[in-house]
Amino acid sequence: MKWRITFCSQKVKSQALAFPDGVLANFLHVIELMEEFGPHIGMPYTQPMGSGLFEIRARGKEGIGRALFCTLPGRELMVLNTFIKKSKKTPQKELELARKRMREVSK
Repeated sequence: MKWRITFCSQKVKSQALAFPDGVLANFLHVIELMEEFGPHIGMPYTQPMGSGLFEIRARGKEGIGRALFCTLPGRELMVLNTFIKKSKKTPQKELELARKRMREVSK
């Protein structure tokens, strides 16, 4: 049984689809892998961020994209936040936003 990928809002989906072409192609490849094999495919594709939050690591010649997601019952992955990474460390505000959204969808 495959995993289902959803987005917490249309805005988050639009942000992901607006990634630069190379980053978007890699992001879609990782999403396909996760649909087939689940969220724990590991590096270099996904990484745990703690407390039930995970990141999709998408790369392209244009830069690095990240999507933060959580798992929900029924083999569902929900993308909570997407952004283009501009520094080595994931920005705290992006993590906090994803954690806030995760609390909302986990109720």
